[in-house]
Amino acid sequence: QVQLVESGGGLVQAGGSLRLSCAASGRTFSDCVVGWFRQAPGKERRLVAAITWSYGNTYYADSVRGRFTLSRDNAKNTVYLQMNSLKPDDTAVYYCAASRSTKVVFTTSLYNYWGQGTQVTVSS
Repeated sequence: QVQLVESGGGLVQAGGSLRLSCAASGRTFSDCVVGWFRQAPGKERRLVAAITWSYGNTYYADSVRGRFTLSRDNAKNTVYLQMNSLKPDDTAVYYCAASRSTKVVFTTSLYNYWGQGTQVTVSS
């Protein structure tokens, strides 16, 4: 059984930065796509960034491109989401998820494993 554990959320002022971490246990991220989704109250859960573990290909939603950056630590089996220039619109619960797909997928149902979520709140 794979477990994903997120950390790093919190409260920050607009323009500030946070770094989210997603650590996997039970198996490695090899041959997986690791995605970060976010869900604001009353809105759908949407993919904001993803990385293919084998090739390191990345995807960023238009709303975060240029502000958010993915990175990974193979030895720690951990993916990081560095979030800079945060805006109040970035406020949401952020979820890490892993898919056995070999390419980036956008649908939540295609992700096999999920973390518990971490709250990010950006004040204006």
